[in-house]
Amino acid sequence: MGHAQTLEVFYSLQPGDRVEVEHVVKVGFRSWNTQTVGTVLSTERRRHCLHYNRNFDDKVFSDTILLKQDDGELTTVTMDEFSALKKLPSSSSADGHETRTS
Repeated sequence: MGHAQTLEVFYSLQPGDRVEVEHVVKVGFRSWNTQTVGTVLSTERRRHCLHYNRNFDDKVFSDTILLKQDDGELTTVTMDEFSALKKLPSSSSADGHETRTS
């Protein structure tokens, strides 16, 4: 999935959507691929407050997703050009609510 398709999915997300994010985690010279699955609580375009004194009009933003994982853990994923985002079918048992039909 390309970056343009990932952005389309990102901008269409609503709270309650179930998603899977494939992304690369980098620490120092090491990096590894990982997947994060959860239910969307919110999305936002967040402005960086970088520690380096940049030009006043040099604005840097990141797209972030706040997810609730199946075990209840909250996590924030920052999207970049290497991230792949997929919507998953919603699962009623994942958020702890049952859907009953009579």
